[in-house]
This record gives sequence, structure tokens and C-alpha cells, in this order.
Amino acid sequence: MTTVPSEALRGRPVAPSTGALTPVGLTDVTITGGFWARMQELNATAIIDHAEHWMEKVGWIGNFDAAVEGRLPQDRRGREFSDSDVYKLMEAMAWEIGRTGDADLEHRFNDLVARIQPVQEPDGYLNTMFGRPGQQPRYSDFEWGHELYCFGHLIQAGVARARTHGHDTFVDIALRAADHVCDVFGPGGKEMVCGHPEIETALAELGRHTGERRYLDQARLFLERRGHGLLAEIDFGPEYFQDDVPVREADVLRGHAVRALYLASGAIDVATETGDPDLLEAVRAQVSRTVASRTYLTGGMGAHHEGESFGQDYELPSDRAYSETCAGVAAVQTAHRLLLADGAAEHADLVERVLYNVVSASPAEDGKAFYYTNTLHQREPGTEPAQDEPSPRAASSLRAPWFAVSCCPTNVARTLSSLGAYVATTDDDGLQLHQYAAGHVRAGVAGGEVEVDVETRYPDDGLVRVRVAATPPGPWTLSLRVPGWAPGAVLRSGGEERAVAPGYASVHREWAVGDVVELEIPLTARWTWPHPEIDALRGQVAVERGPVVYCLESVDLGADVAAAELVVREAPHDDGTTVRVPVRVRDRVGGAWPYRAEPADPAADDVRDVALVPYHRWANRGPSTMRVWMPVAR
Repeated sequence: MTTVPSEALRGRPVAPSTGALTPVGLTDVTITGGFWARMQELNATAIIDHAEHWMEKVGWIGNFDAAVEGRLPQDRRGREFSDSDVYKLMEAMAWEIGRTGDADLEHRFNDLVARIQPVQEPDGYLNTMFGRPGQQPRYSDFEWGHELYCFGHLIQAGVARARTHGHDTFVDIALRAADHVCDVFGPGGKEMVCGHPEIETALAELGRHTGERRYLDQARLFLERRGHGLLAEIDFGPEYFQDDVPVREADVLRGHAVRALYLASGAIDVATETGDPDLLEAVRAQVSRTVASRTYLTGGMGAHHEGESFGQDYELPSDRAYSETCAGVAAVQTAHRLLLADGAAEHADLVERVLYNVVSASPAEDGKAFYYTNTLHQREPGTEPAQDEPSPRAASSLRAPWFAVSCCPTNVARTLSSLGAYVATTDDDGLQLHQYAAGHVRAGVAGGEVEVDVETRYPDDGLVRVRVAATPPGPWTLSLRVPGWAPGAVLRSGGEERAVAPGYASVHREWAVGDVVELEIPLTARWTWPHPEIDALRGQVAVERGPVVYCLESVDLGADVAAAELVVREAPHDDGTTVRVPVRVRDRVGGAWPYRAEPADPAADDVRDVALVPYHRWANRGPSTMRVWMPVAR
């Protein structure tokens, strides 16, 4: 089948055929300055190259060469799912090539295709871990084998290539793989699911792209099979795989956080494409409860190191937060899909929170080291990881160049390269801006094409200025998101000014080139208090400025953060550049027994104004202790 990137699909990682909003693809959004332009530049010049270098170094790309040359299984390197990281790298490359037209990246992409293509078998099967003499048979380990998971990332990379380049050899590889999956697992085939959801979203998106109902039906079939105990019992229990309760019957996300969020994304895709409001509402309710009671201030998800899983409601310990970077990426994908489905601003708020405080916290400032987990409280200064070998994934207390399981760096890369697709949407009435970055947006609205230029220093400054650069005749509506944390925002248009509440501030009119709308979002540092049922946070407070969570580092305190208590008398001091708070530094008290009959003496002779640092920048200045939630002085 030949696939051509139609204008309706071009540059769109997610392209539902129905829903409240239609995404504007990354090829129609140009980010030119500010925070996200810097992050995209870091991705283009460092992160993608770094990931490719390491996968060559540790042999994950070389596994495909070994397969062609008959050197498997003895020469295979990496975990059973290492193929998937090569595919995520290729997805990042595809979006980046579509965004910039980078000729060198195009050459490297095609070189990878040439090494992968010969490994695909005549029936479409493609995996370096299974099916050869000396290896386990195909589909002999649904719990841990990740074969369908790897196919999912291959197919998503194929969709990215098709929507930025058009049909080519790599797209054909992805199509053959999808056909194989449908042949083996379709009606009358193997009635199983993969231990790690991912194939559901991939097949649904491929179905959207090609118009082939077969792919969507297979995605739905996988979803309907989930939750019926098809996978074997493991120590973590069936909820680890979301195989304990059917998707429609669950009331909250549980088990392995990344698996749960990928499954939720796939369920939203299937629900919107098949017109299944009950399924969509079930997932929306699950995500809503998860955000309300199982999500960290940063937007991070996953409170347990054991099983990389969600905790119970309000079980959100800072120092044991797992908050995997991949779970952040998956949360962005899930919230974005809900936004497209129902248009509610709360989903865009979550996308923003996770992008600034989880996805952006993972890479180091040079783009050559990453966090796999994202703690909110570092009790001991981190130790420098090895620079020439992979690190254990959760044991790195400082960002590591690579991990034995390196799903997170490649997930960061594909998210940043496709970031433009999260900025704007359209509907029958006009254009909506959800994420703020300086740049240019082009989109089709009723009556023709509109273009706007966005000027902003957000999140450093709260002014968002939108200038109409092209407009069709007739009225249309421009809507700008007012974050949920921003009461007191002001909208200016046509010489008038009005207060706007959180949600969307809209202007409906007939426009002329040069017309300007300004949204002024109040951006001053603020105290944030925890829900009273989060036991781990009683007596503590955090600081946020706009969408950015701040933290206290020992580098700035000049002492271990364990000795710090905040003096909360007035708002944090915010000069527009630096956020400072009054901190009392207690004497560290030892003893033979860590409990006492009376409360500790609150007296202290050391109160100082201390600068906080945006959480996404922590640990870029060397080992430190750090905390997001800080005890309040009595």
C-alpha cells in the first residue's frame, strides 16, 4: 500500500478523525525563540546524536547487522526490548527531518533503514531477540518479551516518516510489520496481549493514516482482551500489566505507570476513532482521578520503585518518587489526546506541567546525560556515574550518559522533535493556542488559512502577544489558554481590556492583517500547599512560578537541605529573574535515639534569603542535596 502525507495529516503525531479539536502539525508550527526553541536546538544538536552514538557503542544498532551476518544470538547486545529504542531514535529523526530538512540526518536515517530492512522476514516479522536457532521461539514470552511493544515503536516511527516524507522503504517495513501483527493476532489468531502496551496506539494511528480499518480493529481487539488475566502471574500482580480489570471497568490508573499511560493513550485513540463514548469517558475518569490523587507536583507519575508503579491515592513520597521520564512522556501523550477529544483546558495544563518539570528535567544542559527517575528530594549528594558505560537505570543520583535500559533518552528525543504539534489546534470556529512559545503558526480555519506570529518570553514573562499575519475574510475565533494556576489574567484586544478566568480567553471577530491580541498572565512566585491527605508532605510547602516548579539546592543554601526550614510570612521574593525565600538553617542534632519527649527547639540564629532554582535545572552544577517540598518553620 502506498501512503502519502495528505495535508490533513502532515506533521501530526496524532491525527484523530473526530473530536473537539484538530491538531496543527509541527510542519505548520515554527518555534523561533525562548525556552522551547533552546530545547529543540539541544535535541537537534546534541540529544539525537548522543543517543545514536551510544546505541552504536553498546551494540543495539549492531544487533541488526549481527542478524544479517548470522551472528545471533551470541553477539546480541542489550535487553530484549533494545530494538524499540532504535525505532524511537528513528521516530525522533523523522520528526526532526520534517521540522528542519536536515540533510545529514536524512542520510543517517536511511543508513539505519538499510541495516534494518534485511532483518525483516518474509511474513513481516522483525525482531533481533527471538525466532532464530539458539533463541527463544517467536511469541514465547508475552509477559517480558516485548515483541509487540517493539512493533509498536517501529510502526509509530513509520507513521512519523510517512507524515513528514511520504511513502518509502521504511514506511513499507512498518506496514509489513503491522500486517504481520494483524495476521497473527487478529480474529482466529493468537488471543493474547503484550506485557507492555504500545502496539494499540501505533495500530490506531496507522489506521488513521492509511484508512485501513484492519489496523484500528486490531488495536481495539488488543484493548478488549486486556484485563482478563491472559498474562501469567508475576510477583507484582496482574495490575502491573493492567491485566487485572478490563479497561472499561477500571476507575484509576494503576500498576506500572508507563504501561498504564500507554494503554490509556491507545484506549483514547480507539474510542475516538470508533465512536465509543463509554470507553472515552471511562479513560477520562481514570486519568482525572489519577491526576487528582496519584500525581506529583511536577506532573510526574509513579510513586514506587518496586514495579515502577503508581502508589495508592495520596501516596506521594518525595524522596522515594520514581516519576520515570518515560511516564512523563506518556502523560503528555495521554493528556494531549484527551485535549483533542474534548477540548478541556485542564489537559493542556497537564501537558505544560509535565513538559516543563519532567521531560525538561531529564536531559542535562549539554544534552549528553539524563535522569531516568525524577526524585523530588535528594537526601545525599549525588555520585558521578560512569562516563564510558551504561548506568543502572534507577541508581543514578546524577544524570547518566546512558542506561542499561535507555528508554528515556530516546523518548525525550522524539518528544522534543515533535513539540510543535502540541502548540495549536483548530475547530470549526477558529484557532486555539495551548502551549506558548515565540514563533509562527499556520492553520486552516473556516473560510481559508490563517497565520499568526507569537511574541513571548514565557515562562520567564507572562505576556503573550499574538499578531495576525494572514486571515481569510469573515469572522473566526482566536482562543488562548489561561492556565488553571493563573487567576487574574487579562486579555487585550481592539483597544479593550478584560479580566479572563482560567480556561480559554477568546476573541471572535473579523480580522485584518496586523491585528494584535495580548494575554497577560500573572507570573509571580507563589507558595503551593499539599493536599492534607498526602502524609509525606504534612508541614511542608513548595514554590511555583507560572508552570515551573522550583527547588532548594544545597549549592545555593551553603548547607545540607535537611537543615532548612522556610519562614513563610509573605510571598516569595520574585524580581522577575530570581526567586528567593527566607530560610532558617537549623543546627543538625544527633543522638543515640532519633525520638524525643519534646518538640525540637525552634530557635535558630541563621535565617538567610536563599535563591531557588527551577526544578528542571537541578543538579547541573554538580552533586547536591535538593528538595521541592520544604518544611515550614514553627
